[in-house]
Amino acid sequence: MAIPQPAGDYDPVGLESSMLTTWAEEKTFEKSVESRSSGEPFIFLEGPPTANGKPGIHHVVARTFKDLVCRWKTMQGNSVERKGGWDTHGLPVEIEVQKRLDLKSNQDIIEYGMAKFNKACRESVWTYEGAWREMTERMAYWCDLDNPYVTLENNYVESCWWAIKKMFDQDLLYLGHKVLPYCPGTGTSYSSHEVALGYKEVEEPSVYVKFKLVDDDASILAWTTTPWTLPGNVGLAVGPEVEYVRVRVTSEPESWQGSGGAKVGEELILAKELFKEVIRHHCDEISIHKGSELVGKSYQPLFPDAVERGDSKTAWTVIEADWVTTTDGTGVVHTAVMYGEDDYNLGMEVGLPAQHTVDMKGEFITGTHPKLDGRYVKDCDSEIITILHDAGLLYREKMYIHDYPHCWRTGDPLLYYAMDSWFVRMTAVKERLLEFNEQVEWAPDWVGEGRFGEWLRNVKDWAISRERFWGTPLPVWRSESGEMKCIGSIAELQEEVDKANSAGISNPDCPDDVDLHRPIVDDFTLLSTTGEAMKREPFVMDCWFDSGCASFAQWHHPFDGGDKFANNFPIDYICEGVDQTRGWFYTLLAVSTTVFDSICYKRCLSLGLILDAEGKKMSKSKGNIVDPWDHFNNEGADATRWYMVTAGAPWNPMKFDANGLKETYAKMFLTLWNVYRFHADYAALDGFDADSAEEGNPSELDLWIRSRLQQLITGTTEQFEQWNFHKAGRDIENFVVNDLSNWYVRRSRRRLWDEAESGDKLACQQTLHEVLVTLCRLMAPVSPFISDSIHRNLVGESVHFSDWPIAGDIDEEIIAKMALVRELAETGRKIRVDANRRQRLPCAEGWIVAGPDLSEYHDILAEELNVETISIENDLDRFQRIELNPNRRALGAKCRQDLPQVLAEIATADHESMWAQIQAGDNPVISGYEISADDIELRRVERDGFAAKTITSDDGKDVSLVLDMADSPELLSKGLARDITRRIQAKRKELDLEIEATISLRVWTADAPEIFSADEQWITSETRASSSQFATGEGEGDFFEVDGAKVWFQVE
Repeated sequence: MAIPQPAGDYDPVGLESSMLTTWAEEKTFEKSVESRSSGEPFIFLEGPPTANGKPGIHHVVARTFKDLVCRWKTMQGNSVERKGGWDTHGLPVEIEVQKRLDLKSNQDIIEYGMAKFNKACRESVWTYEGAWREMTERMAYWCDLDNPYVTLENNYVESCWWAIKKMFDQDLLYLGHKVLPYCPGTGTSYSSHEVALGYKEVEEPSVYVKFKLVDDDASILAWTTTPWTLPGNVGLAVGPEVEYVRVRVTSEPESWQGSGGAKVGEELILAKELFKEVIRHHCDEISIHKGSELVGKSYQPLFPDAVERGDSKTAWTVIEADWVTTTDGTGVVHTAVMYGEDDYNLGMEVGLPAQHTVDMKGEFITGTHPKLDGRYVKDCDSEIITILHDAGLLYREKMYIHDYPHCWRTGDPLLYYAMDSWFVRMTAVKERLLEFNEQVEWAPDWVGEGRFGEWLRNVKDWAISRERFWGTPLPVWRSESGEMKCIGSIAELQEEVDKANSAGISNPDCPDDVDLHRPIVDDFTLLSTTGEAMKREPFVMDCWFDSGCASFAQWHHPFDGGDKFANNFPIDYICEGVDQTRGWFYTLLAVSTTVFDSICYKRCLSLGLILDAEGKKMSKSKGNIVDPWDHFNNEGADATRWYMVTAGAPWNPMKFDANGLKETYAKMFLTLWNVYRFHADYAALDGFDADSAEEGNPSELDLWIRSRLQQLITGTTEQFEQWNFHKAGRDIENFVVNDLSNWYVRRSRRRLWDEAESGDKLACQQTLHEVLVTLCRLMAPVSPFISDSIHRNLVGESVHFSDWPIAGDIDEEIIAKMALVRELAETGRKIRVDANRRQRLPCAEGWIVAGPDLSEYHDILAEELNVETISIENDLDRFQRIELNPNRRALGAKCRQDLPQVLAEIATADHESMWAQIQAGDNPVISGYEISADDIELRRVERDGFAAKTITSDDGKDVSLVLDMADSPELLSKGLARDITRRIQAKRKELDLEIEATISLRVWTADAPEIFSADEQWITSETRASSSQFATGEGEGDFFEVDGAKVWFQVE
């Protein structure tokens, strides 16, 4: 350790840039990890971002919370490796490349060349890698970006293949259907992200259709906005508890528009609640039925040849569904299994036929209906309406305005279409998912119990395949007859290729470094156990599956031997936004449950969304996006990180307010730096070395701040352990601003001004050194730049090699007494405000009435209260007199017309004597009326010349403070001297003078109290004036006025 250098001004950008250079040259991050390599591992897993999109302010938030936990655990002695990661597959990459290459459909991609397209995708994923690295380094997120895991690399893909094979071998992988928004024009199914790009408001025909019951004269009415799905209808869904009314048509309506209708005597069934909205004919009510009473009734198919019944026992029957509502329509939902997610799920549940009536080009399949076969479905709405009308199956039609998804590439309407899809049977491991989730320490706990827990309780099988080109290929090969093989490694692929080659199948080479992407893997034809050729299923994996494998694929497990994974699983800590609840948080657990039958992570911090200052979601269109660099380059990364952590609980939505960040910078960081500068500059001036200096004589103030520091260590550690980082940061900030700066340093400034060495001065330097070094260590996880800069200057080494502070003894008594002293000081300021007495004008005396013994703090209190002496007084009555106020209601009833005279006499009476008489039972008589205790209200007020207030101490006892308000020439002189000194000190600061610099001073006063010689000398000493002149009359230079006194002064 060496003598500190002077601190200089706080330049956050310059300081942080300098520290980045130092860290890079010294390899501080790497050494901090190496130095803890023998410690207990704390396993952190980085959620991989995609580098083909720019990093934003929300990434800064997430990385701040990731970084601070890893830094904290490192300081606690844990070995914390931090491997970076990149998510390099998936839809965002393909979309960007398609736009750039103007490829509108899957066929366009195939014609362009899948190999060229995927090569472009591979290059595109690194578009913003430089921007990510720059932001990561600038904000001091310590993560190994030089050796990251990358989801497109062969080692990673091979581990994903291994995981899929594990699922396949457990019969957890199967081929089914998933209803997706699909564009026939491009031949592509779309994700919700892409769907959101193309919504349009359209006006289209909707129809109310009559489904004629078998063995019954009635028809059930159902409504749909997609007439093209009606040929695929195989069921009608009703709400079991919904009331349905059966009515008979008695007469035609007064007016009718469009097709459809109903004959007199025809009977219709629909939800009772929607009868008035739907029915246009005059009807009589026949009966009321619960939906459950309709379940099982059969009806005639609208298009008898469109769908084959097969072995379905429920086709064209009424089915129960608890999601049916009466918000619109008829309370009956037409069900076409292949053209709606709810329809499909219901159909699979009750065994409805699952057959397409529409092909992949969006055209009706031959055999659907002679007037529809081979035609594009969206061109057939009017034809279908005519067919239904002619068959007497249409009740009415109406135009319907709604937002409908369209293809963002072509502008054509999308069809919800059941596509072939591979699923992981998550329902088979539901109980294990729930069991493992209970073992996770969630922050906040209600995410695990509520949002995430509810998702698991209603878990569905996971559709993991995508009809895409750029991704981890699904490693399943299938023959024409349905035989399947799942490949789990490159070695296994090579073995199977060799088998196929031996059987006469021609295959390309399959080297050890074969690229496990399309179209390479598509070209391999394998051999089934019965000798059939097998082609790979033309799907890639959901990119969420890739990231869900990160816990083991980052190590190339199991092909690396397994030790690295065994030592890094389960994960101790993950952290991402709450939007990952059904994303990464889920897929990590889903993969670990199905592959390892194990929990994946022990702790998960779920972060709230980041909003603008008004609580609105950030978006480019609103112009409220925050660029983190705007703040890195002004307030600095330290202040930005600190603001984000202390703004609120990490799981709550954060309203990012630039003004709030600026306030954090000014309040916390400038204050901390000023305290540090005060210590460092004097330490440099005095040659103070904390290691070699003799032990000082600590004062009560020193002992107090040290005890408060130990409290802070205890509280910060507890808050960190409970995920309450925001509370810990606020407590530290409160300590810095209120305890350290506003109290300790303000009370200690004169102790360091003394140029001679003393035990008191040494104690102050040693105390400041201890406090600042400890603060650096407590702050280092959140604000790593300033803490390291200060620590290096005071200690001689990086704070990031230091241990987390451990609290020592805490003197609760001294903390309680100092708290009372500070409250009394604040009470004194309030007394002065109420009495209209300025703070710098001394009082002759102050008294503390009752409360604990504070005699050792009387010097502090005397200065804070600006009184000449402070004393203890046990009798508050010494400073108070009794004031009796008349009880007008009681006296009015007693005195009536004499009340004014009685009130006047009470006002001028000797209240002390009057109250003594009443207390003695000798009630006084005023204007002929006896005055009792009921006739007056007692009030104690300060005697003239005194002002007081009463507070309650921590032990619940009342403590009063009394100040003498009388003035004297000596007090007026001292008061004016202090006001003059304050103005001169402000002028020194304005002139940016060094601490030890001296000045030449001239002061003039007019209409002012006399300034005594002792006070003139005090002004000279306090302002470090080498020469001073004081005169009366008007002067020159700066001017101010206080309580009518006019003052001029010159500083040279």
